[in-house]
Amino acid sequence: KRHNSSITEIQLNTMSIPAPIATGSFLYLILGAALLGLVFASRLTGRLSKDNAEIANVVVIISTIATWLFWLCAWMHQWHPLIKPIYEE
Repeated sequence: KRHNSSITEIQLNTMSIPAPIATGSFLYLILGAALLGLVFASRLTGRLSKDNAEIANVVVIISTIATWLFWLCAWMHQWHPLIKPIYEE
């Protein structure tokens, strides 16, 4: 039974989300919330009409998700590269 518990601990450690991904995702969440706050503040001050604020909300959400996804793909590509350079001596 002791052997099985150590395997479970190893599996739990390897299945956790890496800290850089969690940190980066949290930062993108904060960035998206800040940008939505700017759109909301612009709507309250009258700089944006209701229609333009709705469009800005959609643009902010889609662009935040797209840039986060691009960052995630770039990070994961460098985390475990599929192609490794072969150096000649």
